[in-house]
Amino acid sequence: MPSFELFLLCALIAFGWFFIDGLKARDIGVAAARNACATEGLQFLDDTVASNGIRLRRNDEGRLCIQRTYAFEYSDTGNNRCPGTVTLVGYEVAMLYTGIRTSTDETIGIS
Repeated sequence: MPSFELFLLCALIAFGWFFIDGLKARDIGVAAARNACATEGLQFLDDTVASNGIRLRRNDEGRLCIQRTYAFEYSDTGNNRCPGTVTLVGYEVAMLYTGIRTSTDETIGIS
């Protein structure tokens, strides 16, 4: 097999793996955002997340993994849309941010 065809085949296999791996990570991000919204009593809007960034990062064990950040929207009153993010390192949720302000934050003037 000529080297160009072998390279093209390897690139196609790598792209397919990356695409399927991204779908699995997105499903984990959707589930994490949905569970966080249910726990906080929020409405998870549009039932999806959108890719917000991708890079390489080492996990807690020192292995090189893909870090994916997804953006989603939720509503706390039903009349608004608030942004949130979920960050995955590999298939583990590393950070989930909803930006919920508590009554303590409002009383001390944090905005």
